[in-house]
Amino acid sequence: MSVTEIRPSAADAVTRTYRAAVVHDFHEPLALEEVQRLALEPGQIRVRVEATGLCHTDIHAAHGDWPVKPAPPFVPGHEGVGLVEELGLGVTEVAVGDRVAMPWLGYACGTCDYCVSGWETLCLEQKNMGYSIDGGFGEYATAYARYVVKVPDELDPFDAAPLTCAGVTTYKAVKVAGTRSSDLVAVFGVGGLGHLAIQYAAIAGGRVIAVDLIDEKLELARELGAEFTVNAAREDPVEAIQRLGGADQAIALAVSPRAFEQAYGSLRRGGTLVLVALPADNEVTLPIFETVLNGITVVGSIVGTRADLREVFELHAAGKTHVTREVRPLDGVNEAIEDVEAGRVAARVVFQP
Repeated sequence: MSVTEIRPSAADAVTRTYRAAVVHDFHEPLALEEVQRLALEPGQIRVRVEATGLCHTDIHAAHGDWPVKPAPPFVPGHEGVGLVEELGLGVTEVAVGDRVAMPWLGYACGTCDYCVSGWETLCLEQKNMGYSIDGGFGEYATAYARYVVKVPDELDPFDAAPLTCAGVTTYKAVKVAGTRSSDLVAVFGVGGLGHLAIQYAAIAGGRVIAVDLIDEKLELARELGAEFTVNAAREDPVEAIQRLGGADQAIALAVSPRAFEQAYGSLRRGGTLVLVALPADNEVTLPIFETVLNGITVVGSIVGTRADLREVFELHAAGKTHVTREVRPLDGVNEAIEDVEAGRVAARVVFQP
């Protein structure tokens, strides 16, 4: 729901506003302003936001980059973490005071073939936080109780926020890739997603090759468990990875079609290319002949399910992963977007409303 799509009736008793970063125009900066705090619908909860990560998807949403565009005005943010302050009618899944994460999958029907078979992220009726539901770039957010995930008490909310998308997305990508012990896994793009993908691939037993254009990010990759690194600005990653025998899996996280093609070229016979990033340029060229003869698998991987996110939180609570992030005030949202686009952020920006 956008800030203008739901009109309260007289019985809704809208009594307060809250501050949020709002997209009014795809070609203009986000506006920090007061928006209406609407009455809850059945099944919804009100969350006081403690932390919200800045994902590249939020930037694409704010710029209207994708074929299916959100409808301004709207509030981005699908890595929101906060405390439940109010329950709508019929809510039993959470209680006031619970700390919850509000992921990309904000709502699904719960009854279609995809939902009942464990692929709720493919539900055709889904609604998405920060896209078709106002997200976490504000002091408060409204979410559907059934689709939030409780955050363990021992997790710092500023760590939990990036895990809510960057974590669960890359965790699912490694699952989809089928990474096993001793597999060579190429991670293209070391950033908010990539620095976590490296860790999940290593947890699965893979030997990780990290590919990026920035030396500082490759140093971070080595610190987090990458066995090999390739600076694609100075060396052809396809040739470098093929010298190692070729990748069993390549996970494409850089928002560049060229990086997708390089990830494909880095594979050994029988390898798997996992498409994750969503570049504004929505096309990539892959050869049919080589794909068939080499038995290459190409698969798309969208964000994980609620069950996947619970597993991500469990791993972090057990000390198995590290989140590289910097905390900034929400007032600096436009500067943060510029820094992310320019590659000046090591991994993840997390906003404090």
